[in-house]
Amino acid sequence: METLTPPPNLFERLNQWIQESIMIKLISIGFLILILLIPSSWIQSLIEERQQRSDEVMREVTDKWSGSQTLTGPVLVIPYIKQEIIDRGKDGTEIREHIEKAFFLPENLSIDGDVKPDTRHRGIFEVVVYESGLQINSEFQQPDFKALSIPEELVQWKDAYMIFGITDLRGISDNPTFLVGGKPYNTEPSNSLAINSRNYENETVVAYANNETNTTNSSKGIMTKLNWENKDSFKKDVSIKLNLKGSKRLDFVPAGKTTSVKIASTWSNPSFDGEFLPDTSKISDAGFEASWKVLHYNRPFSQQWKGNEQTLTGSEFGVKLLLPVDQYQKSMRTSKYAALIILLTFVSLFLVEITQKIRIHPFQYILIGTALIIYYSLLLSFSEHLGYNVSYIISSAATVILIGLYSTTFLRTRKLSLLFSILLVIFYTFIFVIILQQDYSLLLGSIGLFLIVGMVMYFSRKIHWYKETETSKLN
Repeated sequence: METLTPPPNLFERLNQWIQESIMIKLISIGFLILILLIPSSWIQSLIEERQQRSDEVMREVTDKWSGSQTLTGPVLVIPYIKQEIIDRGKDGTEIREHIEKAFFLPENLSIDGDVKPDTRHRGIFEVVVYESGLQINSEFQQPDFKALSIPEELVQWKDAYMIFGITDLRGISDNPTFLVGGKPYNTEPSNSLAINSRNYENETVVAYANNETNTTNSSKGIMTKLNWENKDSFKKDVSIKLNLKGSKRLDFVPAGKTTSVKIASTWSNPSFDGEFLPDTSKISDAGFEASWKVLHYNRPFSQQWKGNEQTLTGSEFGVKLLLPVDQYQKSMRTSKYAALIILLTFVSLFLVEITQKIRIHPFQYILIGTALIIYYSLLLSFSEHLGYNVSYIISSAATVILIGLYSTTFLRTRKLSLLFSILLVIFYTFIFVIILQQDYSLLLGSIGLFLIVGMVMYFSRKIHWYKETETSKLN
């Protein structure tokens, strides 16, 4: 007697539908992609943490060497007596006197310098420092006190001095040579020099901008007392020879009515920064040369002033010494494409499932996605030692080989595994080209994604998405 197989119950039919439903498979894949985005965000946090550690090491080195330098001046400072008449009514009038200062900038300022860079290491991190030799020549005009409404008889010529602003005084490696009218003068730090026994208010009002900390109203620099007897003692030519250490960048304030700066260095990765680009520049593997010419029309302060009427900020320019490779920035940009790589990989596997009638378990999707996430950790760790480009190749090759070998366990033929591995190579090559071609990254990315969507359309053209539904209706 023939035994009849009972029809499947509702639970078995539901279970079979869940296992074979394309829609359920798509929902599962989408859910897995969302889950894998969580460790992807952790990778980005790790990159930011390593970047912060690199910045901390950079600050530690520059604190012991010298920070970024901004040079201002020289500035001629001449005190004068300011009289204030106070009406006391029936008691008459009272004249009060106190000391104010008048400030004068040079007519012509010329700076010629040579920057010798050096790369210091702290563990696996690198910091760019430099030593520079600077020759500063300037020429002043006879101060015009009438234009500032200052009576000549109230000018204190014997208390005149000059100041040259330097952001970080720790960078002075040798005693500066300060010549006024061809005569050498002794210099002292401006923030520790007492002019005389009088009570000077607002000891120094010249401001110097520090691009790293955005500091203003700083009085750091070198100062020399001129000891002029009267206006006939005035000397117009000022020459300063300065050996200065610094890190990362060197900036200048266009203090002259005409300011000319010429800088040369053996560093081959400069970034010309600030308010003015060089008039001429030459960059090669042997180094760079750059020159600027800035007129007083181009800056936001005048040639002479008194009291606290202005500060010398808002027009700094100079050069920044860049490290050849910023692995953290490139690693961060690469990690932002993690969702795209996971999506493309899972879509490829899904199409293989549908077209080749192969069942791939969700756990196998999870393992492949995990390998795709760990890839970014490999990239970051290798890039800190080997550089970004080499690390990208090593990490990509390791990930493709690992996933390719694993795919042989669930794909039917080695041909399919090889094809899947080639697709991964194409995906990683596509991302690498986008990262390197920053100016064309949007164009290349858009074209690449368009072609990928076209390929997905082509390979999925013969899939009958509603085949199961139509079959069930016929039955």
